[in-house]
Amino acid sequence: MKYILAIDQGTTSSRAILFDRNGKPFQMAQREVSCIFPHSGWVEVDALAIWVSVVDVINEVLIKANLTIDDIDSIGLTNQRETSVVWSKKTGLPVCNAIVWQSRQSAEICDKLEDKKEFIHQRTGLLINPYFSASKIRFILDHLEDGQNKAESGDLLFGTIDSWIIYKLTKGKVHATDVTNASRTLLFNINEMKWDEELCALFNIPMKMLPSVKPSAYDYGEASYLKCSAHITGVIGDQQAALFGQTCFTAGESKNTYGTGCFLLVNTGNKPVFSHNGLLTTVAWQIGEEATYALEGSVFVGGAVVQWMRDEMQLIKDSAECEQVAQQSHRTKVYVVPAFTGLGTPYWDDDARGAVFGLTRGTNRSQFVRACLEGIAYQCKDVMEVMEKDAGQCITVLKVDGGATKNKYLMQFQSDILHTTIKLPQCLETTALGAAYMAGLQSGYFPNLESIKKIHEYQATYNPIMKQKEVKELYRGWKKAVKATRMFK
Repeated sequence: MKYILAIDQGTTSSRAILFDRNGKPFQMAQREVSCIFPHSGWVEVDALAIWVSVVDVINEVLIKANLTIDDIDSIGLTNQRETSVVWSKKTGLPVCNAIVWQSRQSAEICDKLEDKKEFIHQRTGLLINPYFSASKIRFILDHLEDGQNKAESGDLLFGTIDSWIIYKLTKGKVHATDVTNASRTLLFNINEMKWDEELCALFNIPMKMLPSVKPSAYDYGEASYLKCSAHITGVIGDQQAALFGQTCFTAGESKNTYGTGCFLLVNTGNKPVFSHNGLLTTVAWQIGEEATYALEGSVFVGGAVVQWMRDEMQLIKDSAECEQVAQQSHRTKVYVVPAFTGLGTPYWDDDARGAVFGLTRGTNRSQFVRACLEGIAYQCKDVMEVMEKDAGQCITVLKVDGGATKNKYLMQFQSDILHTTIKLPQCLETTALGAAYMAGLQSGYFPNLESIKKIHEYQATYNPIMKQKEVKELYRGWKKAVKATRMFK
């Protein structure tokens, strides 16, 4: 039996997972990756440390599984998006730290282009924001000695993390990215599916720096660094990979990932739908000549609320205790708005900060923990409200993944407040699974999308049980809490 090797390179760790023909994980290895915080609001990472971690987890997962690289059918790659690496074409080494997607250090560059926001939105489906790659590249070139001249002469190459790993795995033979990662740079025209000359000129980024753009299911070349014949045949950004891993292949199907933040995506079919309510329009994937698009909403602080309760507030000993504590008392009208780093969709308010409302003398630990969990669900409802409006349809089933989905209280409350069925898959590693499905589809390991649908299994379903009158009353209170939070700056 051969396996698909999925590489999942995330913000805080790199993982390698082996998947079999039933889409089941066989073995996994993981390495933490440390971020660097040079100044307030800046987040960087050593791109070489990322590369070393990827090599380490590949070796470890093969050793654990008692396999060799010859037992690998193909390689799928998924990655943290927007994080930007610039490296030397001559040496193959980074010229500085990579700037992570979370970093705000290029905010001033974006501020100067505020008058171009509608033009940028129509070409890219995105907002002008330091979250995306273009301003990060500009920042690097501005702060690197002779950076612009080196870029214009072809000495420097840019890539998101997928591009960097492909380059290293192929020993510098392939400088490429896939459409999903390209669509998160602010330089890619999602209507014409190519790098946009005017956008590159706007940020003064030489196009010769940019990788070639390929479909998500595509033969990116042999992973010759591993001294094997296995090819990289699937590349896809992490949130799109989770959408694909949840088998949301049809327009209207949606997923929500409950990680550090929450990312809710809905498949919108073969044409981009542009949002009027703060959602992002993105390329979901491309197989062959056909591209699929998605609308995406972002909650900045999701599962991070649980970490905050554990580490800073010391209300719980571990994440598992959170559910138990939340169940110890009845629900009250206490609202926790966890705007620790601002509010995401649909507000996009970077200046908002966290707040608590509705405290009484009788408010206890259990009620506060419960309100923190409910704050995650309310934020996701904010996203769902505008997503249904922009997509023009009701979302009746939401497929979920991520660490916080282990919390049964949160999942039931989410189902109630959305009035939507929640489906939890058997394999929670849906990001890596999406990359494996994509790679296997290209290599022939999986014959077609229908064969993938057949093997995909679910472990739990949550159906709404709360009365709509109570839902409306609770959500009305949440909206008041958010409004008050945004006024206090």
